[in-house]
Amino acid sequence: MGTNKLFFDSSALIAGIISAEGAARALLLLAEDEKIQIVVSEQVIAEVERNIARKAPKAVPLTRELILSTKIQIFRDPSLEEILNCQDWISHPADVPILVAAVQAQVDFLATLNTKYFIDDLEVARRSGLRVGTPGDALAWVREQLSKATKNT
Repeated sequence: MGTNKLFFDSSALIAGIISAEGAARALLLLAEDEKIQIVVSEQVIAEVERNIARKAPKAVPLTRELILSTKIQIFRDPSLEEILNCQDWISHPADVPILVAAVQAQVDFLATLNTKYFIDDLEVARRSGLRVGTPGDALAWVREQLSKATKNT
């Protein structure tokens, strides 16, 4: 069984960085232990650094260190044409590049705290073909996958 790949949007990555506990942090620790792979897009990195710099400027170097230590894979942003082709996937236009990047990265799960646009609209998961949920949902899914892998070995 291959490594489970999760895409973090900026809300999930920030939660994992700023919280010492919680599902997003647990997932980052699993990535650090190479039990899972976390993928983000260039846009996610830019959003995270911009938000951290605005709220806690001294934490920017620590943020970069954490991203490196967890071996987060940074995936390229989709092209404008790719984004325009998928405009109907999600009702919030600013989130289209995130959703398209997650699909292109061929992840197993998209973790987000943006429930309004990603999770509450069940069509987002159907249109994109992704499992979409909170970091807590993603952690439960990862635990299930790791348990299955252990039973099969």
